[in-house]
Amino acid sequence: MTDEIMSLYKLWCEKATDDADLQTELKSIEGDNDAILDRFYRDLEFGTGGLRGVIGAGSYRMNIYTIRRATQGLADYVNGDFEKGSVAISYDSRIKSDVFAKEAARVLVANGIKVYIYKELMPTPMLSYAVRYFGASAGIMVTASHNPAKYNGYKVYGADGCQITLDVANTVIGKINDVPMFGGAKIVSFEEGLASGMIQYIEQDCIDSYLAKVMEQGIHTDLVAESGLKVVYTPLNGTGNKPVRAILSKIGIKDVTVVPEQENPDGNFPTCPFPNPEIKEALAYGLKLCETVKPDLLLATDPDADRVGIAVPSPAGDYVLFSGNEVGALLMEYICHERKALGTMPEHPVAVKTIVTTDIVSKMAEEYGVELREVLTGFKFIGEQIGFLEAKGEDARYIFGFEESYGYLAGSYVRDKDAVVASMLICEMAAFYRTKGISLLEARDKMYAKYGNYLHSQESFVCEGASGMERMKEIMADLRTNTPKEIGGLKVLRFGDYMASEEVDLATGAKTEITLPKSDVLAFRLEQNASVIIRPSGTEPKIKAYYTTIGESREAAKKLEATIAGDFKKILGF
Repeated sequence: MTDEIMSLYKLWCEKATDDADLQTELKSIEGDNDAILDRFYRDLEFGTGGLRGVIGAGSYRMNIYTIRRATQGLADYVNGDFEKGSVAISYDSRIKSDVFAKEAARVLVANGIKVYIYKELMPTPMLSYAVRYFGASAGIMVTASHNPAKYNGYKVYGADGCQITLDVANTVIGKINDVPMFGGAKIVSFEEGLASGMIQYIEQDCIDSYLAKVMEQGIHTDLVAESGLKVVYTPLNGTGNKPVRAILSKIGIKDVTVVPEQENPDGNFPTCPFPNPEIKEALAYGLKLCETVKPDLLLATDPDADRVGIAVPSPAGDYVLFSGNEVGALLMEYICHERKALGTMPEHPVAVKTIVTTDIVSKMAEEYGVELREVLTGFKFIGEQIGFLEAKGEDARYIFGFEESYGYLAGSYVRDKDAVVASMLICEMAAFYRTKGISLLEARDKMYAKYGNYLHSQESFVCEGASGMERMKEIMADLRTNTPKEIGGLKVLRFGDYMASEEVDLATGAKTEITLPKSDVLAFRLEQNASVIIRPSGTEPKIKAYYTTIGESREAAKKLEATIAGDFKKILGF
């Protein structure tokens, strides 16, 4: 361990005195070189969307000092670009989320920036809505989304309610880098901010307005009350409990059973170490409750209620989980078919998906005359497309956007994925199909029969610790230098490098420009319309691989996927 890191550790022991928890932690690691190195070997990076990291002491941790420093940088950006700037703030149920939210407010007010903050924890989409509702210059959401309990995060939104663009992020990063960790951030007391009127609590009128906008996205809400739909719901100890139950009540679903162990906010997530609706283990308590309640649908929203997962009953009596791709594709088909039938489809409709999201919707877009736009991974790029439409007065053309990681949005009232509107539409879709004598399981089978057996899966390879980041870089560099010619017995036909902005035909050497923004993403297009896409996560210490296969049957697609995934894992060295 270097003298520089030890000096940093000693500086924190001396200066980090505003939070007793930090002092306790710093004393507990005295003499433990590995523990000190892990906390101080680098700064917690403000990435393209903000901060995310383990809660604790040190420059590579989420704590009040890294929050203050980041917020001072944001304040400098706001004051440089806006007159009488303002910022909306929300936070989720995670450990210290409320503390970090108030710390951010204190710094903003000290810099002459007005703050609008919710009185209690609220979902990410409601932060996006508050930014637009108040005409704020920016927004802050304190959340680590679906990460384990030891994490927290700090996401920054622009004046349009969308996560900040790459250009703005780079500007903010530059401002943050000029702020010393200790003494660099201006600060006043939260109480002083309230007394002066510079901190204003967000009242019920904003919440009611948001719920009204969600309701406007309904298509057949009038049928829901009479459908008799029965729902089991879990907010996974997060922010979804109140808004999701409120919207389900508004559309007429009265039979909602909430998983009791996961109903109330709890940042320790005692029943689901990974509070992620993509993971079956997180739904274990909900699935257990389904055995006795026997609902038509299980809904699960993640801690900041921007993602939602579902399970539905099967003829065998168990409950089947749907993937994010399946739910998104079903919603796309439902929205397109029913809006066209009702005559409410806008002229020149637009839908948006990310590059790792199912291509089955391409066929749907063709059938319904929808322009399908493809963007980089990250919902902010979907929000950006809505913004482009809004700038031309055409935001009504946007009908739906989604990503494979369980994020969906209908309507342009917010600019991030929204589990509240998604929960409403999923329930409405289930109720509608029920009135037609069709289950969601049958609707999924019909979709595959109509468009093809698309199968998608995702695998994450964890690279934690000081050496993990280097390993991730080495893996990506090696794939660029030693591009595999074959994966799982299938030839690689085309290799796309989104950082180099080009796709190469490996047979001819012909190059095609990739017009999306540069990003550390590699795509391997294989025989039989299969593909593998790999990218480092922007928020977690892991590399993610996305596999696509298409088969004559579900079983054939699964068999091919297993072969490709097994071989690619060996190529990566895991």
